[in-house]
Amino acid sequence: MYEYRIEGGIPIKGTIQASGNKNAALPCIAAVILTKEDVILRNVPEIEDTNVMIKILQSMGVSAEKIGDHAWKFNASGLNGNTIPQELGKKIRASILFAGPLIARCGKAVMLPPGGDVIGRRRLDSHFLALAELGARVTTTGKFEFTANKLVGTEIFLDEASVTATENAIMAAVVAEGKTEITNAASEPHVQDLCRMMNSMGAKISGIGSNILTIEGVKKLSGTDFTIGPDFMEIGSYIGLAAATRGSITIKGVNAKDLRPLRISFGKLGIRWDIDGDELTVSAGQEMRVNTDIGGMIPKIDDSPWPGFPPDLTSIMTVVATQVEGTVLIFEKMFESRMFFVDKLLNMGARITLCDPHRAVVTGPSVLHGEHLVSPDVRAGMAMVIAAMAAHGESVISNVYQIERGYENLVERLKSLGAHIEKVEVK
Repeated sequence: MYEYRIEGGIPIKGTIQASGNKNAALPCIAAVILTKEDVILRNVPEIEDTNVMIKILQSMGVSAEKIGDHAWKFNASGLNGNTIPQELGKKIRASILFAGPLIARCGKAVMLPPGGDVIGRRRLDSHFLALAELGARVTTTGKFEFTANKLVGTEIFLDEASVTATENAIMAAVVAEGKTEITNAASEPHVQDLCRMMNSMGAKISGIGSNILTIEGVKKLSGTDFTIGPDFMEIGSYIGLAAATRGSITIKGVNAKDLRPLRISFGKLGIRWDIDGDELTVSAGQEMRVNTDIGGMIPKIDDSPWPGFPPDLTSIMTVVATQVEGTVLIFEKMFESRMFFVDKLLNMGARITLCDPHRAVVTGPSVLHGEHLVSPDVRAGMAMVIAAMAAHGESVISNVYQIERGYENLVERLKSLGAHIEKVEVK
């Protein structure tokens, strides 16, 4: 077990390289199963979640070789299993992403309910319904078992724009017989990355970036050499860190198009950045004042499916808002436990009213002081790191495994920006 010890009150300053998109890497790793040829994935973030996904592949006979910095070569010609090991599957929710490719390749997939962040109810119905539409039989008694003699293309209307359900449906449909149309599909940048990877392997997917995907099934997929795009969630976290500490940062390797929803919401807090090519710079000395809506109304930062503001960043925005002059409503619509870390911020001195499980009114700026914190999930954990770095005095953050599931080499990167942070083993 490890914990972070952070001395706050120090503005960050420096330059970092954006990591690969965690939420793109996970389905792309699962998709390796769909071909017997070599697949090279580049810009794979070195985090706990990708490590677990690779171990799951290896447990089923897939070779995985690290061939360079953030680069892996996979070959699934020796695939010899269709069951996700319990001890690995329970570590991450993304283990459900093996359902689609295993059904397509083996005609069967077996797993226990996946693990992951405890941020509220995270239903899996959309996965089951989509795969059933393609011809899979699903049983959920004690464990999840998917079987199919043949997958046949069809029209699928997802009952929610679930990212992982969309990805599972894509990975099954690309080798199904005939045409599949997925309506109400998720269209986040990570879903787009998976589609582009599939097309580079010979799949025929159109409508990428929209909520209607059309897939012409093919009989066979080839290998590929694919580079995963930048993680806009990580980028948003570092923007929030720079703002909350009143520091500055340059982030290299960004995709400006992915950041348009973030620019609107950060703009409501008076936070701006400049982009030159693929470099983003947040400057110090910004006004940091809430921009009220027309008529002087309190503005709202709320999440929604892409291209709306991503729910994974609402925790970050809650902390940033504590350091901004004015009042704002944070409305997290999707998960009823996402905002339950707010009590820790209250203990640090934040002025927040938790209206219900989904809404919090934040008034700033507040002077935060160091506290002993426990990370409940990836994003709230990073929000706590930001709060600790903005606070006066020392903070201790426990359960940092949760944070490192989604943020690569976090301690060393923060140190490179001038942060006073240490990772300490606790016995």
